[in-house]
Amino acid sequence: MRVIDHIVYAVTDLDEAILEFEAKTGIRPTFGGYHQHKGTKNALVNIGDGAYLELIAVDEKNTAISAPRWMGVDLIAEAQVTRWSLKSDQLEEDSQALQTFDTNMGVIEGGQRNTAAGDLLSWMMILPLAEPVVEIAPFVTSWGKGSVHPTQNLSPVCPLLDIQFAHPEPHTLSKLWSELGLSYPILAGPKPQIKILLDCPKGNIEF
Repeated sequence: MRVIDHIVYAVTDLDEAILEFEAKTGIRPTFGGYHQHKGTKNALVNIGDGAYLELIAVDEKNTAISAPRWMGVDLIAEAQVTRWSLKSDQLEEDSQALQTFDTNMGVIEGGQRNTAAGDLLSWMMILPLAEPVVEIAPFVTSWGKGSVHPTQNLSPVCPLLDIQFAHPEPHTLSKLWSELGLSYPILAGPKPQIKILLDCPKGNIEF
């Protein structure tokens, strides 16, 4: 089974979302930083096993980047899980599989940012798209040599208990699932949806 790197929880207001998440779960997300070339900002929660939940929102102070921004952040009416990312050491192979699934996917791009503690995060990524609101097909992340991982020194932990996928036509993802080595079931549902269940200090919480 491929390993999850992070799950994206898009929100309309990052400061409010941090407070709401803390009130709901008992854990306060840690501000991560800014994606200067994407027009977004984030806060992170460690969900165990080297994975994290990324709360992401439009960086309203970054006027150089306009909509549509990545991850569906310009399309949401309320906070929801919109994307998920696999860890990878085979970006070229994964890129080919994603491009076959959707010709707009598969673009590999590098990025980096400094954490609040001054550590350098650097990565290569098969980019997620700006649309649709929720994308069941994962994007892919490979962290650079010498780079710390966002979960390093990120505590406490709110472990991921479950992740579920729904799609109006689950069979359309079968070939991609096979090529990426995924075995997560995809349920039939009225719209694409990703749900997660976290084990938090205030109980098991679904997003």
